[in-house]
Amino acid sequence: MNTVLLKLTLLAAGSLLTGATAMADALTGPVTKQALNVPAIIMFLIFVGITLYITWWASKKSQSASDYYAAGGNITGFQNGLAISGDFMSAASFLGISALVFTSGYDGLIYSMGFLVGWPMIMFLIAERLRNLGRYTFADVASFRLSKRPVRILSAFGSLAVVALYLIAQMVGAGKLIQLLFGLNYHIAVVVVGVLMVCYVLFGGMLATTWVQMIKAAILLFGASFMALMVLMHVDFSIEGLFNEAVAVHANGASIMSPGGLVKDPISAISLGLALMFGTAGLPHILMRFFTVGNAKEARKSVFVATGFIGYFYILTFIIGFGAIILVSTNPAFQDSTGAIIGGTNMVAVHLANAVGGSIFLGFISAVAFATILAVVAGLALAGASAISHDLYAGVIMNDNADEKKEVRISKISVLVLGIVAIVLGIAFESQNVAFMVGLAFSIAASCNFPVLLLSMYWRRLTTRGAVIGGGLGLLTAIVLMILGPTIWVQVLGHDTPIYPYDYPALFSMAVAFIGIWLFSVTDKSASAERERDLFDAQFVRSQTGIGASGSVAH
Repeated sequence: MNTVLLKLTLLAAGSLLTGATAMADALTGPVTKQALNVPAIIMFLIFVGITLYITWWASKKSQSASDYYAAGGNITGFQNGLAISGDFMSAASFLGISALVFTSGYDGLIYSMGFLVGWPMIMFLIAERLRNLGRYTFADVASFRLSKRPVRILSAFGSLAVVALYLIAQMVGAGKLIQLLFGLNYHIAVVVVGVLMVCYVLFGGMLATTWVQMIKAAILLFGASFMALMVLMHVDFSIEGLFNEAVAVHANGASIMSPGGLVKDPISAISLGLALMFGTAGLPHILMRFFTVGNAKEARKSVFVATGFIGYFYILTFIIGFGAIILVSTNPAFQDSTGAIIGGTNMVAVHLANAVGGSIFLGFISAVAFATILAVVAGLALAGASAISHDLYAGVIMNDNADEKKEVRISKISVLVLGIVAIVLGIAFESQNVAFMVGLAFSIAASCNFPVLLLSMYWRRLTTRGAVIGGGLGLLTAIVLMILGPTIWVQVLGHDTPIYPYDYPALFSMAVAFIGIWLFSVTDKSASAERERDLFDAQFVRSQTGIGASGSVAH
């Protein structure tokens, strides 16, 4: 059945090329039709074909739950590090950060640095212990010595909230990209991407996701390096010349080289910094990658490799953003009749590819951008499905006694549901900057997932009551403040002024989470709380060695 469905999907993908002109006529008229780029479409379809083949290959090897969730633990540290970087270098990084640098200049770097600085903390505090204590999801670790059901419920809802917000960013970027490539209506484009996402995850599981992420990381790094090199050649490899030219043509002039334009008040700056730094260590689709390697040493190696690739890439996005100011904003070919960037500012990196490399390189970068989004949405869908099937169904409903095949079946059904949700959210949040939406996802990860995970590994006095109430309060606070803040309350819901005046809630929601966890743990005098504290020593040994008190080795 897998083979038949994959052939049907491949046939459908191929038909996009022949039907693109007709669909453009029907949906957008002749003006959009002129923007069709045949090399871009061909490279896009080549990538779709390659990834579908990888998925078909991986489906043959995914025979068990371990294969589906964690690729059987057979990924090497270098491969996993490359895949992690492919997962993390998302649409928010490639399209969103370059767009922020394009519009705000120097301030766009705050996202790059915020995303990056969380990785050393993961390397030294989380990676090894996570691998030694967990199996498929970070909820395995958080509930290791605590009552499994309530902790898994909390972790699952925290994961699903993060996945939903992160998916918004990817679907918006993907929809805009396909809209440019094929001349399709944005809504149709989002549906196409959602269908492809479901196909990849449904059949290939973690193994297919890993290989798609690795291939995507390699071609993205190559493409971004070439773009940055061409930009530097334009200014004779002078960074000062790059900045001077950008200042000369940007509407805001020299102010783009000054901080404070993007995040104007200290509370928002601190909240954003906390969200990006600590949210990285609470992203479910990143954390579950550490279960794909064979041991803790390979987990640590994964982070080291990923940090190097990610840091290098963020340097490139900064150059790309300033290059777009010089080469895209001054070129009428990339603007519509009103003077706005075609496709919105999220597409400036794609336009820059056309400016420095012509239509062939535009096709390559467009395929890379789609690969970027596809790799991330595949990881997100798998993480969300795992939270439903492994944490809620197997862990909560079946009390860890679920049939393995049925658990995987539930996971695949969840992928279908998440695909529909992703399409709806991508349409609803069409106008949002993708990096900004990911910042909100990071706020929730930092306010719920990270505090519970960190304290479950390092604080002896943590109890189930503290973890559930404190983590739940952090999650609730982050969501409520996000809804009441400027992004949703004003921009989405249309109110005049926000109730919560700051863009990001992490400063307050993280404080609520940690204080709540501490307060409700230290005041818990129950017998179950004492047992949970007594189990800390056995957990500590397992976290350091991967070997339990009975001598059993971690999965």
